[in-house]
Order: sequence, then structure tokens, then C-alpha cells
Amino acid sequence: MWSALLHLRFPFSYFLLPVYLFALVGSPNFTATQLLWSFVIIHLLLYPASNGYNSYFDKDEKSIGGLKNPPPVNKLLYLMALLLDAAAVVLGWYFINADFATMLFVYGLVSKAYSHPAVRLKKYAIAGWLTVGLFQGAFTFLMCYVGINKFPIAALLQPKVLLPAGLSTLMLLGTYPMTQIYQHEEDASRGDKTLSLKLGLRGTFVFVLVVFVIATAAYMFYFHFYYTDFTAVAFTAALSPVVLFFLYWFYKVYQNPHAANYSRTMWLNFLSATCLNAFFIWLFITTSHILQL
Repeated sequence: MWSALLHLRFPFSYFLLPVYLFALVGSPNFTATQLLWSFVIIHLLLYPASNGYNSYFDKDEKSIGGLKNPPPVNKLLYLMALLLDAAAVVLGWYFINADFATMLFVYGLVSKAYSHPAVRLKKYAIAGWLTVGLFQGAFTFLMCYVGINKFPIAALLQPKVLLPAGLSTLMLLGTYPMTQIYQHEEDASRGDKTLSLKLGLRGTFVFVLVVFVIATAAYMFYFHFYYTDFTAVAFTAALSPVVLFFLYWFYKVYQNPHAANYSRTMWLNFLSATCLNAFFIWLFITTSHILQL
């Protein structure tokens, strides 16, 4: 039981929270009940189910995201992952609506296709990268927006929703390869040709830096047109600790490839999530009164 609970990696949901908060910032129809249930369903049921399912089929022996020393997996983990997935869909239907439940179900299917050996999108560099970018980015943003506001899917077809969804994918496309940088040896042994493995250590840093610059510029344009110039500047200021840590880490890896390790990867993830979470909470607090008018 303890092994299964560890592999569900509940704390890892913190790293994925920025997308939910970004969706919340622009939400005009939220209530306390919708916030509570959409948050619980996504972060305490859906994400842990995905983590557990992925762990069960990966059977990692070395560090994985959010778990430095993973214990051996067992059948209970598989059953718990499926149970949490089912609970997410049922509760999503009951407390929100059928559209939200459908999106939860689709997310679960894609998550399984990413890990299951019959499909295993993870073993394809570009397909795996795009899958994570699209579904943990844009699709998750839209799913959160539906859950928070109790809207139908048809309500998503407007620029003020689709643009931030696209930005979420752009950011994920830039950051995801960094989460794979310390797993090259184990990924290669399983035949998983991840994008980070293809790029190499230094190539991954360069690629992520380029995409991050593009993503940051896109976010600044978005905040300039939909909020204020001050918001755009605040966004870049909020991410400055992440940039400084990233550049320092790049320098260390350039000198010694062994510096591309689990500990620094988790620190980058934590720092990035914390800065983004803080920024979106600040933006929500300062703009929510406008949305409620």
C-alpha cells in the first residue's frame, strides 16, 4: 500500500498547478463549490492516477519526477490508478457537468497511451513531446476552464480562452525536455527515445532556452493586449529566479555533465512552479473583482 501511494506522487501536482491557476485568472463564472471540486478532481485524482499508471508500466529503478528512490511497483498501484481515474470522471460528471467528465476521460486515455507498451507514445521523441505539450498544456487549460466555470465545451471557442490555452502548450513544449534530462540512461535502456535524449545534455539546454524565450515573448504580448504593460513586466520579473537558476545550471552542466541530475531538475521544477503559481495568484487577486462586475 505504501509503495502504491508513493508512486501516485500527490505532491507532484504542485508542479502542474500553474495551468489551473492560469485558467482561474480568466474565469468569469467560478463559485467556491466549483473551485473546490475542480481542484480536487484534477490535482488529487486525475494527476495522481496518471502518475501511478505511468510508474506501473515504466517500472523505474532510478529517480523519477517527485520520487528520488522509487520502490518496486505492484498490482495494487495499477488498480489504484484506474480507481482514481474512474472516481475523477464520476465526480466530474456529478459535481460539474458531462463535458468536464468527458475531458477528464480523454485526458486519462491519452495518459495511458503515453505509457502503455501497446502504444507508448513516450518512446517517440516528437510524438511524446507534442502529446505532453498539447494535453498538459492547452487541453488541461481548457479542461480546467470548463471545470472551474461549469461551462460547456462550446464556450471554449473564443480567443480569450484559446490564446492562453495555446500559451500553456508553448510553455510546456519548452520546459518538458528538462524533466527528462537526468533520465537519459534509463530511457535509453527501455528504448524510449525522448526528445531530451535525442538532443543530448547541452542540446536540451539550448533548445529549452530558445523555446522559453519565444514563450516568454508570447506571454508578454498576451498580457500587454489583455491586461496591462505592468502585468507583462511582472510576469518576466516573476520568472527571473527561474532564468538565473537555469543559466547557472547550464554553466555547471557545460563544465560537468554529471550536474544534470535529479536534484537540480526538481529544484528547477519547484522554482518554476512556485514563481508561476505566485504570479497567477497575484494576478487573480488583482483582477478577479473586474471579472465579477
